[in-house]
Amino acid sequence: MQVFRRLDEVPSQFGPTVVSVGNFDGVHRAHQEVVRHMAERARALAGKAVVVTFDPHPTRILRPDVAPKLLTPLPIKLELLEKTGVDAVLVLPFTRDLSLMTAEEFAQQVLAGTLHAREVHEGYNFHFGHKAQGNVDTLAELGKKFGFEAGIYSEQILRGHHVSSSQIRKLIASGEVGKARALLGRPFSIFSNPGRGRGYGRKYTVPTVNLARYEELVPADGVYVTWLRVAGECFEAVTNVGNRPTFGADSFAIESHLLNFHPIDLLPDTELELIFLKRLRPEIKFPSVEALREQIAKDVHQARRYFALQEAISR
Repeated sequence: MQVFRRLDEVPSQFGPTVVSVGNFDGVHRAHQEVVRHMAERARALAGKAVVVTFDPHPTRILRPDVAPKLLTPLPIKLELLEKTGVDAVLVLPFTRDLSLMTAEEFAQQVLAGTLHAREVHEGYNFHFGHKAQGNVDTLAELGKKFGFEAGIYSEQILRGHHVSSSQIRKLIASGEVGKARALLGRPFSIFSNPGRGRGYGRKYTVPTVNLARYEELVPADGVYVTWLRVAGECFEAVTNVGNRPTFGADSFAIESHLLNFHPIDLLPDTELELIFLKRLRPEIKFPSVEALREQIAKDVHQARRYFALQEAISR
C-alpha cells in the first residue's frame, strides 16, 4: 500500500481511482464495507482504490476543546487500512488553510485534479468543505461537473447501535468492550510500550506488566479480560485500568497480570498491544490489601474460565 503525505507526492499520472474521504477512525465495519466495494470497483475500472484521510483529526484544529480521543492513532489506522486491500492512502495534513477550502475546490483540486477520481464512495452523513458546507448531494452534483460518480452508503445498524466511530467511542468509554467489538469487527486494542509502576502489584498482589502513558482512548476504569501481545507473542491476561484507590493517592495506570506468564525481556521500546475482550467489574476501593488480593484471585479465575470456554468453542 502506498502512503502519500501531501498532494504533491501523488504522481501526476496516478489513477484512475475510486476514492473515499474521511477520518476512518477505528476502521470499523461500515468503513470496511465501503473499502471492500471501492476495491471491487477499482478492479473493474482497472484503477486504484484510494482512501483520503487527515492528520491530525480535523476537530483537533477546529474545536480542540471537544476533540475526541482516537480509537486508532494514525500508524495503527494505516496498518488496518493496508489489511483491507486499498492501493493507497493520501494523508492530508489538516491545517486551517485546508479547512478553508470549499467543497467545490476540494472536488476539483483533490478528487478530480490530483487523484483523477472516477468514483467517490461515502457514507450517508458525509460532509466536506469549509464549514462542512458540502454533503452527499453536493458531492453528486460536483461529480457531474468534474467527471466522477458518487456512491452513497446507507446507515449501518448492528445490535441496535449505529456503526460509527462516535458510537464506538461511547461504548468503549463506558467499558462496553464486547459491544464495541461487534461494531469494530475485531476487539478494541491499544498500543504502547512498557512503563514503570509503583511496585504495588509485585509487592502486595501479583507481578504485572505496566503500560507507558497512553494519550488516546482507553476503556472505562475497571478490570478486563485481555490479551497482551509482546513482540509477536500473545499472553492471556487480567488488566486493571484505573487509579488503584486501595493504595491511597490516585495514580492512573494500565497494568496487566499475565496468566500464562514466562520470563520475557521488556525493553523500553518493546511494542505492546493490549487487546480488550471482556469487562469483569468496575474498579473498587477495597478495605485492605488482603481483600484486594482475594478479589484478584476471583478475577483470575473468571478470566481462566473465559479463555477455557473460548478455546472449547473454537475446537
